[in-house]
Amino acid sequence: MITTSPKKATNITLSADVLNEAKALGINISQACDQFLRDLVRIEQKRRWQTDHAEFIAAYNAGVERDGLPLDPWRSF
Repeated sequence: MITTSPKKATNITLSADVLNEAKALGINISQACDQFLRDLVRIEQKRRWQTDHAEFIAAYNAGVERDGLPLDPWRSF
């Protein structure tokens, strides 16, 4: 994934053994950290959204269970 968002320098502390292995393997440390953090943020945002909306989702699912899908009578498949 290529991003065009601006970059910001930061300092992080990494385990020396992993950092050395990554460098030896030619892994771009900044790119790998950026991608991992993006994935972690996306996962956490999804988890929080599900938690924040759990009550609505449960109520909607209960309604579907009880009454069926809203447009079910017009479904042709």
